[in-house]
Amino acid sequence: MCGIVGFVNTKENKQEIIENMMDTIIHRGPNSSGEFIDDQVALGFRRLSIIDLAGGSQPIFNEDETKVIIFNGEIYNFQEIKDDLLAKGHVFRTKADTEVILHGYEEYGVDIVKQLRGMFTFAIWDRETKELFGARDHFGIKPFYFAEMNDTFMFGSEIKSFLVHPDFNKALNKKALKPYMTFQYSALEETFFKDVYRIPEGHYYTYKNNKLTIEKYWDADFQEKEMTLEETVDMIDEAVKESVAAHSIGEVKVGAFLSSGVDSSYVASVLRPDNTFSIGFGDKSYNESHEAKRLTDKIGLNNTSKVVTGDEAFDYFPTIQYYLDEPDSNPSCVPLYFLAQMASEDVTVVLSGEGADELFAGYQNYGFNTRSRPVRVFAEALKKLPKKARYSIARTIKKAPNFKGSMHLYTSLAPAEDFFIGQANVFEEQEADQLLQPNYRQSESVKAIVDRQYKKVKDLSEVKKMQYLDLHQWMPKDILLKADKLSMAHSIELRVPLLDIRMMEVAEQVPTKYLLNEENTKFAFRKAANRHLPDEWADREKLGFPVPIKDWLRTDKYYQQVRAIFSQEFVTEFFDQAKILQMLDGNFNNENDDRRKIWTIFTFLTWYKIFFIDEAKPVIPQS
Repeated sequence: MCGIVGFVNTKENKQEIIENMMDTIIHRGPNSSGEFIDDQVALGFRRLSIIDLAGGSQPIFNEDETKVIIFNGEIYNFQEIKDDLLAKGHVFRTKADTEVILHGYEEYGVDIVKQLRGMFTFAIWDRETKELFGARDHFGIKPFYFAEMNDTFMFGSEIKSFLVHPDFNKALNKKALKPYMTFQYSALEETFFKDVYRIPEGHYYTYKNNKLTIEKYWDADFQEKEMTLEETVDMIDEAVKESVAAHSIGEVKVGAFLSSGVDSSYVASVLRPDNTFSIGFGDKSYNESHEAKRLTDKIGLNNTSKVVTGDEAFDYFPTIQYYLDEPDSNPSCVPLYFLAQMASEDVTVVLSGEGADELFAGYQNYGFNTRSRPVRVFAEALKKLPKKARYSIARTIKKAPNFKGSMHLYTSLAPAEDFFIGQANVFEEQEADQLLQPNYRQSESVKAIVDRQYKKVKDLSEVKKMQYLDLHQWMPKDILLKADKLSMAHSIELRVPLLDIRMMEVAEQVPTKYLLNEENTKFAFRKAANRHLPDEWADREKLGFPVPIKDWLRTDKYYQQVRAIFSQEFVTEFFDQAKILQMLDGNFNNENDDRRKIWTIFTFLTWYKIFFIDEAKPVIPQS
């Protein structure tokens, strides 16, 4: 696990520039650094040593030194690929997984990316053809950004490394703010920094003769198979056990994050690490560490936990947004930062539970919106109707007055396109328009953003359509981004064994009826977890990271801190200041419950102040 930076141009002074870029991401790789520079390219690397501690430093060259690679991530099947390459005559200088990609590119060309199992971004420079080639992993577990400015093509693991490049023009992407108000994360392919983009998940790129080409090499392909529940559960459990084992490779200590939910509990119970880590906020309703401790006591594991105070959360909040590069108002960013900080004191690698909800349909808003079993059973019966009849019933329910179970029936029967935009929906677009200044109201619509994905899977079941959307929006742009950035902020590697290409091959086969039904979300997955966990954990309702923003925003001390930033002069550039202050005051006085909306505005303003006003890494107040 590392950080990579680089740029292509024919200018001088590359050495100083690449070193400055590397310095901005030293947190991603505090153990060592390396660089390669010629007349056209500069490649920089910061290393967090995990595999081949003595010999895995980068950049790494092929046998005749015509090609050089920098790489961020882990390849879990590198040994089998290496064996094949050795048989074909390739000579390896290290024991690291990085070199497998380089020799694999020599042998298989761009098709090497289709063989890789892992999380990765990389860049290979061909010194003879003057071509740059690289890729991002199937799911976007590792981040990769690029920009073309002033005759320079620059790329890297974090946007902040671009800010020190003399050819970088820093400007706000005005079109990013309005979609963010709804999605809570940077929802476009162009980031909050104008002309800075992401390489999409499951894509590779080439850059040659000042031309960038991006191609897709993988996408989800849901093909349900006829199988019994027992066969499905067997298949899932075997895949989880194999994936956890594969994700445990390395020469350093491996721990696990543990919440009260089934996903991380399943991983921890299979891994059985020496250390598990949990976080909470004091009050029982916001403290998952109590349940994590109960589980580890039952199954014989060690657990370390921490209680985060409101003061800590607000003191560190600017730092959290700094490490994220772009604003993300997901409240779970706060506990995740402190969880990674705590784990870094004991381990270098942690396994976490991200991905299971997207692969196995764990979210309630996929259509599990009632506690009434009779309503759920009735909805499952209606799902067997032809599509036209289901959609007609859904339209009727939508027009009717609310009744018990109406939301569940509607989301069970309606086209996913009509109601589902992903796992966050903070502001409706018209609400955002009422608060935003005119210059920030013009952007791609929410519908246009999600329809790009929906049009690819129009023939799938509604549940699988929603899964597909989350795989390409919510997961890479929110869940995985914060997992990577906030773990690397503390120089630890976070691995996600439930989000793996082999796990995906299993998930693609699972019948919809075993994903979400009248019994539960993530039905077959929970049955598999139940082989390792008590019923209480296998069946537990999904909570995410419970974060007390409601309490914070009605506590005078924190309300005043938020009000102070809402009141600053720069805010009028983006928002109707009187209206957002009225919203904040009303929430504080218990006249509304706009906590998520307030938190989303607060997050953006905090982020903007860091990168466009202060232009410096935040200083954490001394207690």
